Amino acid sequence: MANDASAVSDTRSPQSLADPFTPAADSSLWRKNFLLGAATASYQIEGAVAEDGRLPSIWDTFSATPGKVLAGDTGAVACDHYHRWQEDVDMLAGLGLEGYRLSIAWPRVMGAAGAPNRKGLDFYKRLLARLKEKGITTFVTLYHWDLPQHLEDRGGWPNRDTAYRFADYADLISRELAGSVDAWATLNEPWCSAYLGYGNGHHAPGLADGRFATQAMHHLLLAHGLAVPVLRANDPTSQKGIVANMGRGTANSDSAADQRAAHLFEVQHNAWILDPLLKGAYPRDLFELWPGTEPLVLDGDMQTIAAPLDFLGVNYYFRTNLASDGAHGFTEVPPEGVERTQMGWEVYPDGLRDLLTGFKKTYANLPPIYITENGMASDDKVTDGHVDDTQRIAFLKRHLAAVDQAIKAGVDVRGYFLWSLMDNFEWAFGYERRFGVVHVDYATQKRTIKRSAELVAKFLRERKART
Repeated sequence: MANDASAVSDTRSPQSLADPFTPAADSSLWRKNFLLGAATASYQIEGAVAEDGRLPSIWDTFSATPGKVLAGDTGAVACDHYHRWQEDVDMLAGLGLEGYRLSIAWPRVMGAAGAPNRKGLDFYKRLLARLKEKGITTFVTLYHWDLPQHLEDRGGWPNRDTAYRFADYADLISRELAGSVDAWATLNEPWCSAYLGYGNGHHAPGLADGRFATQAMHHLLLAHGLAVPVLRANDPTSQKGIVANMGRGTANSDSAADQRAAHLFEVQHNAWILDPLLKGAYPRDLFELWPGTEPLVLDGDMQTIAAPLDFLGVNYYFRTNLASDGAHGFTEVPPEGVERTQMGWEVYPDGLRDLLTGFKKTYANLPPIYITENGMASDDKVTDGHVDDTQRIAFLKRHLAAVDQAIKAGVDVRGYFLWSLMDNFEWAFGYERRFGVVHVDYATQKRTIKRSAELVAKFLRERKART
């Protein structure tokens, strides 16, 4: 299996290994303290959905529902990481990656009555111990979308009680794993959980009601705010933060209406999350866009949500070009003649730089930032034992250059996580879309390191040699 340190040595001709990845000589990425790692999520890689006391999640239910996931794929096996975690950690270490962002499967570690599931907890304890042994910095996300189904049956995120159950879960996990985690993220991409899960139904649990979406978001953010002081009390030496997907909106023209459309898009994508976290209030424009969907907010909620953060995780993939819809909203106008990925997303690295510099101007209390996800899907094939993912290599170099530009503009960006370590279950798109820097043959579970990973590993060796 091509997954050990030897797999990243020069196994091909010098010409085939010509390096289109290494950052410019003056890039901030050469700093020793700039963390470069890779990310995964529990439901996307673990499999073993019915083993060792794991309960069903909303994604088990959703992916088993005909027509919800491409090709009827599910996460039942995924990358079989639950059984192959040791070799996966060895592969991560063999690449020289310095950080690993993973998530805990809530249904794997906690019973319906709130009691700990020891077998599930032991899995993560062993995993984190192995990562620590390898000297890999660990960023652990508590919630990466796999809500226990029994909580969804009681109303899910639109039900305020779910926020309190999340705080209980955070308390259990942070007591059990204290000292083995370098940084905790409460939530991954609450926008996706709220809007795609409850607003348009594209993700689990598949509901479509604007009022559900805004109430779900409020309770997600409340859950975050309730969890932060628990994490601080139980594991005081670790960092505490949250991960949000950020959308860059550009106007289709210089008209005031199109400029307003782009603004409203970013309000809905970014300020909906960041304003409560960093300003203690929802943006007024949000409910101009979605009238009649204001959530029920109780006294003290916004102060709880605005708990101080040690870091903000930013996930970025593409921009959206927008025009006015002639009313009070916006419509997407996809630009022509641009580079796109297997997902159909435009490759637009400037959007990452613009978002980062824009946040610095907007939020006086902006915490240090980690790019917790950035990457692209391509239809990768193994040929003669190799995967030459040329587009991904160029994508990564250009987006890392955008991060460097933001740092030089004064934004405190401290690290970058590739999405993803390996090909995996891509939610509603199943297994067709490959985001990994390691190829996974789902029939055999063979891992094959792609050329992008070889070049990242080469850069990390060069950086280590310099310092």
